[in-house]
Amino acid sequence: MMGYGGFGALGGLGMGLFGGIFMLIFWVAIILLVVWAVREVFPGQRQSEHDGAVEILKRRFASGEISQAEYEQARKALG
Repeated sequence: MMGYGGFGALGGLGMGLFGGIFMLIFWVAIILLVVWAVREVFPGQRQSEHDGAVEILKRRFASGEISQAEYEQARKALG
């Protein structure tokens, strides 16, 4: 038993393992908190796919790629 400081033959390996897991959970929580805070401060433009499709349709109509009838038909199909 001499030389192990009372931790047994493993030298406190179990405490190190639990400490490592706790530290990993701690840092993951900190990173998630920072990501959440940044997204709250800088929300940016979040558009749905429908809005993006309508914008593309408008650009194609404005540039003359599609006719008015095609534009109206596609607009109705998108909802």
